[in-house]
Amino acid sequence: MDRPDFFVRANGEKAPLPFSAAEYARRLAALRRIMAARDVPVVVLTSMHNIAYHSGFLYCAFGRPYACVVTAEECTTVSANIDGGQPGRRSVGENVIYTDWRRDNFWRAVRELVGDAGRIGIEADHLTLAARDALVDVLGARELVDIAPDAMLARMVKSEEEIALIREGARIADLGGEAVRDAIRPGAREIDVAMAGRDAMELEIARSFPDSELRDTWVWFQSGLNTDGAHNPVTARELRAGDLLSLNTFPMISGYYTALERTLFLGEPDAETLRIWRANVAAHELGLSLIRPGVTCSGICAELNRFLEGEGLLQYRSFGYGHSFGVLSHYYGREAGLELREDIDTVLEPGMVVSMEPMLWVPEGTPGAGGYREHDILVVGESGAENITGFPYGPEANVIGV
Repeated sequence: MDRPDFFVRANGEKAPLPFSAAEYARRLAALRRIMAARDVPVVVLTSMHNIAYHSGFLYCAFGRPYACVVTAEECTTVSANIDGGQPGRRSVGENVIYTDWRRDNFWRAVRELVGDAGRIGIEADHLTLAARDALVDVLGARELVDIAPDAMLARMVKSEEEIALIREGARIADLGGEAVRDAIRPGAREIDVAMAGRDAMELEIARSFPDSELRDTWVWFQSGLNTDGAHNPVTARELRAGDLLSLNTFPMISGYYTALERTLFLGEPDAETLRIWRANVAAHELGLSLIRPGVTCSGICAELNRFLEGEGLLQYRSFGYGHSFGVLSHYYGREAGLELREDIDTVLEPGMVVSMEPMLWVPEGTPGAGGYREHDILVVGESGAENITGFPYGPEANVIGV
């Protein structure tokens, strides 16, 4: 039997994608302008975020490689045979399926699409050393051009369709936060509370986006010592009176990440906890007031650093004050050029979407110990910014009685 290295098979009708055909055409046109400016005839995208952004297909790697090959005329996803026809149904363009029968069949499929181009655009921040070697050995690429920074810059300014989806994500994050807050009680486990928030969000995503693939929505709900890290996993620890709590809801809609993060307290907070919490809220509110077009990420960071230093709390600052939104997750993607940090001088402009999320981490054994974090999402407009997060913050709203 002759078993092919790769093949084309349309299996069913195209599925509704997260965005319109015009939106994907806009994105591909922007990428092709980058290609023309860099004199690159073909680009081989390999990351989840760039493939999803330009084609609509969000892959599940499971150790296998995937690609989206973009030329001046075509946009073709390359997917593994194990996924059947789903990648083709979820791609705005064409799809090629590679098989497992021979090693490097993925690269043979890519070679068929790339042709004899000697200059190939790649994502250097995603390509492994082994993949780079394959590009040279199997494809015969003479020159690899990193287009990842330019592609990131193009993704940083959102379209109206993207902003509409992000608004819905913020709304659903708030619903998840309400479910989390309602589930908090002494004796409940972190996992019990987290599941309540996750279930509420997934049900709402299914209702609001019935054509979407339901995947990757999650909650981090942390208590006590476990609040010290923003990304600490959920545990089976039981809540008890006197716990500092951290609520973090993350609805994922077609690869688009949104978030709600809040500090809470179970019972009556002590004086030092209240002082630190209120100082972090004040930093949050100052940060919200600073976000507008024309200011730099580093400039916002400097103002917030000055404030926390004046409060005697700068030594407890944990990470950057905010970041961009879009196609990203806890295991893929990030628009690193739009983070509110000392080393990022990007100027905010209309269409960017950023968070404000100051966090203080006070070490165990110190009065007021724990992690304090508030997080809102802001859409930068022509003259200011709109806060699209509605869940209340601060001790007045988030002290949970026992």
